[in-house]
Amino acid sequence: MEKIISWENIAKIRKNKILVTTNGSFDILHVGHLRILQQAKKCGDILLVLVNSDVSVKLNKGDSRPIIPLAERMEMLAGLACVDYVMSFDEKEVLFALEKIKPDIHVKGGTFIPACIEKEKKLVECYGGKHICLSIVEGYSTTNIIEKIKLIVGMPV
Repeated sequence: MEKIISWENIAKIRKNKILVTTNGSFDILHVGHLRILQQAKKCGDILLVLVNSDVSVKLNKGDSRPIIPLAERMEMLAGLACVDYVMSFDEKEVLFALEKIKPDIHVKGGTFIPACIEKEKKLVECYGGKHICLSIVEGYSTTNIIEKIKLIVGMPV
């Protein structure tokens, strides 16, 4: 898919436009993700979604995750109208990708760890970028979906 890009394509997609990034695992895509991505897109001209690789998801969420493999998660995200480009990263945190890409705006939405947000904000602002935290979309989380499925099939929660 032409929306799924690699590091070599970053310079080509900028084209003097406002580049917005956001990141996450997007393990089980749900309406909370969609709403955050739609809001992020409104912050600039181009929305690049940085997706945690399978290795990165395991580092952050444990050995039982991800549920959906990286290639499928990226394809789903690339299929959304509000997403211009999708790219993966292997590190536990998105800092390396942000430092390399230097987006004009980095948007964080949903659930997040305050210490991580502070590092991201400091990095983005140090080169003149803007960091935006969106409100959580209440009632939607991948963890809640997984817990609900476990209850339905009778697995221990």
